[in-house]
Amino acid sequence: MYNVDSATVGDVAPYEVLLLGSSTWGVGDLQDDWEGFLPKLKKADLKGKTIAIFGTGDSSSYCDSFCDAIGVIYKELQNTGCTFCGSVPADGYSFDDSVAMIGGQFVGLPIDEVNEDGETGARIDRWINQLKTELS
Repeated sequence: MYNVDSATVGDVAPYEVLLLGSSTWGVGDLQDDWEGFLPKLKKADLKGKTIAIFGTGDSSSYCDSFCDAIGVIYKELQNTGCTFCGSVPADGYSFDDSVAMIGGQFVGLPIDEVNEDGETGARIDRWINQLKTELS
């Protein structure tokens, strides 16, 4: 596990699978810690790597930008040669909009500990089982 505030591209080089996570701050903003690392990761050759993204957000107070950080990371890394896995249907989530939604699904796992904390454990368990299947 690495803190993106101090991580380097060399830190992720040995891994075939990357699980990237971030909270969404304010109205759809990526957590500040990613500001220095994401541009470097975007320039890296990620061919052969598989990436799954998860993030936290508040679907009530920020219903128009719920877990946008997941979508920001996804969009920034789209043309790096990596493969994405771990998309999640929007069923059961209460929100209005999110840049993390593509083709009717979240591009990663959204977690809302503020409003839907009773769902978190089951959502994580389903996602982990899904990743095991997708990565095998």
